Amino acid sequence: MALVFPSTHPLILHKLTALRAVKTEPAEFRRLVRSLAMLLAYEATADLPTNRVEVVTPLATAPGSAVADTIGIVPILRAGLGMADGVLDLIPEAQVWHVGLFRDEHTLRPTEYYNKLPTEPRVSLGLVVDPMLATGGSAVHACAVLRKAGIGRLKFLALIAAPEGIERLSQAYPDVPIHVGVIDESLNSIGFIVPGLGDAGDRQFATT
Repeated sequence: MALVFPSTHPLILHKLTALRAVKTEPAEFRRLVRSLAMLLAYEATADLPTNRVEVVTPLATAPGSAVADTIGIVPILRAGLGMADGVLDLIPEAQVWHVGLFRDEHTLRPTEYYNKLPTEPRVSLGLVVDPMLATGGSAVHACAVLRKAGIGRLKFLALIAAPEGIERLSQAYPDVPIHVGVIDESLNSIGFIVPGLGDAGDRQFATT
């Protein structure tokens, strides 16, 4: 069974509604993507392991917890950049790696044009972020790149997903949890999510 976790958080659903609206301008669109990514990352990291620590307060010593993982944020360029900022707001000490992919509009297959990963892996958990999980091609390719780099534990975060993309990613990597804001109806004939929100990269960066 696929490890898929659509959000039920009222704030996420509220912000997704605003994100979809065709009247939402790029500046507001970017702000919404950033805040949605932070909320989604909050949900996706609820099961992180922790170590017990002690901290000195102004009055005494208190028991506490420290996240055990070293986390890497991996935005799929270019649309994932806005989400990376939001996750960094939540986890500012995380490393950020980049994978650049574009989708051939005729074949719908991903083509890698940029890869900036360290030679030696230094993270124990990779959070792959992309606003849209559509055909799943880019998601599968990014996960393959990270597994080849030695990152065993991955989670995929998307604001909106299509059933086709979820199925493809789950078949290729059944152990990768998929955290999404909402699952939409389907893909259209040119690989866009319906009802979706259009092209997330163009709407963020005003290149429509």
